[in-house]
Amino acid sequence: MRKVTLTFDNGPDPGGTTAFVLDELARRAILASFFVIGRQLARPGARALAERARDEGHWIGNHTLTHSVMFGDSDDASLADREIGETQALIGDLAHRDRLFRPYGGGGVISQRLLNPSAVSYLVDGGYTCVLWTSVPRDWEGDAAWVDRCLADIEDQEWTVVVAHDRPRGGMPYLPALLDRIEAMGAEFVQDFPETCLPIRRGVVAADLSPIVQGAG
Repeated sequence: MRKVTLTFDNGPDPGGTTAFVLDELARRAILASFFVIGRQLARPGARALAERARDEGHWIGNHTLTHSVMFGDSDDASLADREIGETQALIGDLAHRDRLFRPYGGGGVISQRLLNPSAVSYLVDGGYTCVLWTSVPRDWEGDAAWVDRCLADIEDQEWTVVVAHDRPRGGMPYLPALLDRIEAMGAEFVQDFPETCLPIRRGVVAADLSPIVQGAG
């Protein structure tokens, strides 16, 4: 049986998108993870949505403060403390016990631009778990085609970690159709992640980081 882990990045959206996603997940008893942007979480009404997600069993992770700088493109020694640390402080007691962190991927591309050595050191020292992905169906384009792209990824993999976005003007109106079709194909929704998507786990480097770290080695 194929496994599917759903993750939602770039929220919470106080304008209604995150609430819609939570409603659809609750209707089907699906548990997911929400990787929040610090500045989004600080918006009025956003924390209540993150609290609702946590209370309903979803995991809350860190997706940087500004979602604007890829660590591999920067030599700013303070970047990790600002982008990761300040967001973790905003998340506070909503955080998953494994301190889940997802780097900004610039369109979902896994490359050496994701991290740099100072960011790795920060994650290790802070006991973070770095969470990658295997499907980025470009739901931000806003049309229904992302559903077919996502299903094609699921067909091709035993365990798919999907990145979607609980942001306005994206493809979330088509989320119910996606969930229905995943269920119809007999895949199992799970909340945890395959080991191959966790190169750093609870502060321990668990895989070769050279594909995702600028200047590794």
